[in-house]
Amino acid sequence: MREDIQELLNREELTLAPIKKRAMAFFIDEMLLSLLLIFALWDSFSSAKTVEAMIQVTNSFVLEYMFMKIVYQAFFVMQYGATIGKIVMKIRVIDIQNLANPNVLVALNRAIFRVISEMLFYLGFLWGMLDPNRQSWHDKTARTLVVNA
Repeated sequence: MREDIQELLNREELTLAPIKKRAMAFFIDEMLLSLLLIFALWDSFSSAKTVEAMIQVTNSFVLEYMFMKIVYQAFFVMQYGATIGKIVMKIRVIDIQNLANPNVLVALNRAIFRVISEMLFYLGFLWGMLDPNRQSWHDKTARTLVVNA
């Protein structure tokens, strides 16, 4: 499969996005989503008087936060081929089959497995750093690649 992907990338004059760009895009997206969560829960956070109380507020909205991450990732990847972080870093997600933006099912698959990978100590992200095609678990399950835009 690796040769097929490399041939495809060469034929289409595409290059895989470097790990540093992907990491920076991840950081940007996480900061945006965290700020959005804080903004949405501002009343709860402002009433928390201790660090433990802030942690408790955050923990009480874990499922909502995971849902928000899935919707964010799926929508932007389906609509634009990239999240805001990826757009800033000039990288994008493509479907291996047609080299276009992933469709709704592929984008949703990718978003769900991305959150699962995060829940499993980011092992899927580590996998992507070691994979020759830089495919993390969510890229493998969705059959996507992250390339330079």
